[in-house]
Amino acid sequence: MSNIKAAITAVGAYAPEYKLTNAILETMVDTNDEWIQSRTGIKERRILKEEGKGTSFLAIKAAQDCILDKNVDPATIDLVIVATVTPDMPVASTAAYVASEIGAVNAFSFDLMAACSGFLYGMSVAVSYIESNRYKKILVVGADKMSSILDYTDRSTCIIFGDAGGAFLFEASPNEYGFEDQILKSDGIGREFLKIDAGGSIMPASHQTIDNKLHYVFQDGKTVFKYAVSKMSSVVEEIVARNNLTNDDINWLVAHQANKRILDAIGNRVGLPEEKVLMNIEMYGNTTSATLPLLLNEYKSQLKKGDKLVFAAFGGGFTWGSILLTWAYDN
Repeated sequence: MSNIKAAITAVGAYAPEYKLTNAILETMVDTNDEWIQSRTGIKERRILKEEGKGTSFLAIKAAQDCILDKNVDPATIDLVIVATVTPDMPVASTAAYVASEIGAVNAFSFDLMAACSGFLYGMSVAVSYIESNRYKKILVVGADKMSSILDYTDRSTCIIFGDAGGAFLFEASPNEYGFEDQILKSDGIGREFLKIDAGGSIMPASHQTIDNKLHYVFQDGKTVFKYAVSKMSSVVEEIVARNNLTNDDINWLVAHQANKRILDAIGNRVGLPEEKVLMNIEMYGNTTSATLPLLLNEYKSQLKKGDKLVFAAFGGGFTWGSILLTWAYDN
């Protein structure tokens, strides 16, 4: 058994400059600022407006920011994982392009899709490779251009999502701190509640699917809300109990930024005070695969060596899980 412990050694993120505020959305769809904030906690979200730029642009910017965080030579990176639900194009790997563009010329790469849990699953893959001692430096990137799959006449979805990218670098820990435990789950019961109907192998693109707006995100909000609160809360409680910890031992809950009401409900259910539940949803909305690294990047200056972080995510499929990690260095 290897005694190598994997740790996050650098964090980076990128969000586009354009801010789609609630006031702007009021001119686009039947909604208002009070309605949006009371139901989601979102005030604005970032949108990638430039023609010809997709998810890879967000991923590259976030990866470069992460590399600069530790002044890493990109040629020393062994693997690049890009978690996304909005790849640049079908078939061609977005991760391969990202790796080439950031100068990770010696890395292999692949895309990972597990909806909003994709980055969490990517963290698990990176940890396993580091602990096996097979690879030394792994870059996990979460990026999504959600604006490319939204119907901006559907107020149930267009108010929620934004565009962004974020990244973690994983290496062997320089001390006893790092990855501690994980619980990952999935259940196909969620297939019909959060999805895009067309564009896959069951329903390929056609004039009819385009005319019927079947290439946009559909969400059954009430059902997803219920499952998100229940499933994320359960895995957070389980991972804390399984490691003989109490809520007092947890310094930070780093949870998927889907909805402020969901985050509040999880914090209340697991008994964590509000100041331990990290949030940035009001500024970015739900950036899907990017939420966890984008969130941690906002708060990384507050992290101290020995802090216990619980990551949690929930996404379509359904997919969900939690990771317990002890922060390995002082910022």
